[in-house]
Amino acid sequence: QVQLVESGGGSVQAGGSLRLSCAASGYIFRRVCLGWFRQAPGKEREGVLIVDAFGVTRDAGSAKGRFTISQDSAKTTLYLQMNNLKPEDTAMYYCAADCRVACYGSACNNVNAFNYWGQGTQVTVSS
Repeated sequence: QVQLVESGGGSVQAGGSLRLSCAASGYIFRRVCLGWFRQAPGKEREGVLIVDAFGVTRDAGSAKGRFTISQDSAKTTLYLQMNNLKPEDTAMYYCAADCRVACYGSACNNVNAFNYWGQGTQVTVSS
């Protein structure tokens, strides 16, 4: 059974940094079809950084060069390093993996594109 568990969220002031982790059990992360999404209260879940089926990392619009995605050498943990955080980054952050069908570019910015999801970790940024 595949399980993804996020951690590393918390409360920080604007300009601060956080590193989110997504630990997998029963699954080995590939170099494609994985990513981070976020959902603010009252809003739809949106992509943050997504690696498509070509292995291209796509900024879905909110990272703007401030965030980076990586994974450990064992391919069991996915990370999201977030720098220069802003109040508008406040949201629940989710990791996602394993494309249902191969997706490319902006087509991957879709919650229906991925089979596996974590339960989320809350990030709160104060001004």
